[in-house]
Amino acid sequence: MNISTKIQQPEGRRLEFKEVPPTNAELARTIVSFANDAGGELFIGIKNNPREITGLLYEQLDAIENKISNIVNDQCTPIVLPEITFIEENSKHIIRVYICKGSKSPYFITSKGKEKGTFIRVGSSNRLANAEIIQELERQGQNISFDSVVYFHKKHQDIDINTFKNAFKEKTSEALTTQILKKLELVKEEQGQSLPTNALVLLSEDKVRNQIFPNAKIECARFKGVIPGAFIDQKTIGTSISLQPEEAYQFVLRHISQGTQDYQGVYRNDRWEYPIIAIREVIRNAVIHRDYSLTGKDIKIAIFDDKLEITSPGKLLPSVDFNDMDAGQSDVRNKVLAPVFKRLGIIEQWGNGLQLIADDLKEYPEIALTWKEPGIAFRVSFINKNYASQQESQLELQLELRHELEHELEHELEHELQHELEHESLFSKTLQIVATKTIATKEIALALGQKSISGYLKKVIGKLLEQKLIEWTIPETPKSSKQQYKITKRGVAFLQLLHKKNE
Repeated sequence: MNISTKIQQPEGRRLEFKEVPPTNAELARTIVSFANDAGGELFIGIKNNPREITGLLYEQLDAIENKISNIVNDQCTPIVLPEITFIEENSKHIIRVYICKGSKSPYFITSKGKEKGTFIRVGSSNRLANAEIIQELERQGQNISFDSVVYFHKKHQDIDINTFKNAFKEKTSEALTTQILKKLELVKEEQGQSLPTNALVLLSEDKVRNQIFPNAKIECARFKGVIPGAFIDQKTIGTSISLQPEEAYQFVLRHISQGTQDYQGVYRNDRWEYPIIAIREVIRNAVIHRDYSLTGKDIKIAIFDDKLEITSPGKLLPSVDFNDMDAGQSDVRNKVLAPVFKRLGIIEQWGNGLQLIADDLKEYPEIALTWKEPGIAFRVSFINKNYASQQESQLELQLELRHELEHELEHELEHELQHELEHESLFSKTLQIVATKTIATKEIALALGQKSISGYLKKVIGKLLEQKLIEWTIPETPKSSKQQYKITKRGVAFLQLLHKKNE
């Protein structure tokens, strides 16, 4: 990628721009952050905001290169080998410092030590790593996945894996014997004992799983509107992680619509509101590739009026690029769980997940897929690009229906309208009270200033019911002690019509 293309990209996980050489401390933090993560490029001589090639003096280039090399050699542990090159663009000089992803993490600032000098890349900033992240970096440096680590406090025979056993038998037609558990590395021999790995604990429904992995769950929510707030529905999925993808997928299907797009011959062609194959793959990936070593973080699925978002703890694997879905990429964070999921049929074929997402999205030009890393997490969003126009059309339809309803009411309730215009009576006062909230007869009487429910009020309520301006909340049991009233669309239209004529 040439420099003119590169400078069009935003700063992020693998890219940083500096107008002038950074301070020694700042440079050291960037170097170890890139090495601990996906690697990255630092361009010196390019202003970030606004993005502009300002360049460096040609006479300074060698001195800056030596300074960078000395800082890397003196302040970074283990050894980092940067690639430093000079670039000339439009007669302006730039230095590019390229850092590969390190294979001996954690990398840290020598003078500060591992605990206080280990930095990671979060978005476009360098953040001090906590003990939890340092431990994960150490495992990566040893090529050990968190799910393969042995859990020493309980023998595998004492772990409740009945749900997982049944699912394994159903999907593979094999009994989950101790021999198979060992073959799958769900159980390991340590000091003469057969002990479970973290993977087996996560696949279980044993109480110990909730103790050490309380956030190994999926929080699902359908929100009203386009931002988090009022819930329409929510569900916590805390079963064995082998069952979580399907339960989450079913939650999504309950809250997105399916309609008929057209007909192919005599056959109806049903089409979901969102690309469900792509959503299924993202949910699977969220469960399979999440970082289970991060405490206090769970998978979140949020459905809004205009989008659907899936957020998984842990950043995107460094070798996976969501911008290149057709490349057949395959990488695994949880090296024990992934083969198990493949046996269960949750993973269909290595490396085809992103391709399935890309292919499904081609059938949905109105849906945009975006991704980002909010903190130590990875979020995929499916955004309905037509939402604004749909809302506008819906509003126009609502206005049209309201005008029709008002026209209808003007003829049907001509007498009542005229009467209310001449002098506001108990009829409209009662309707206005019911319009504010769902309410019982006694509360209506109190709101009107009556000490008890009068016979005339009962008659007015009866008339409002008869004309369908209000309705019961429990229509099947009219005399229920819990009976209340709520306004209808006709009632709202009547009040609006009354207001218009009063203006």
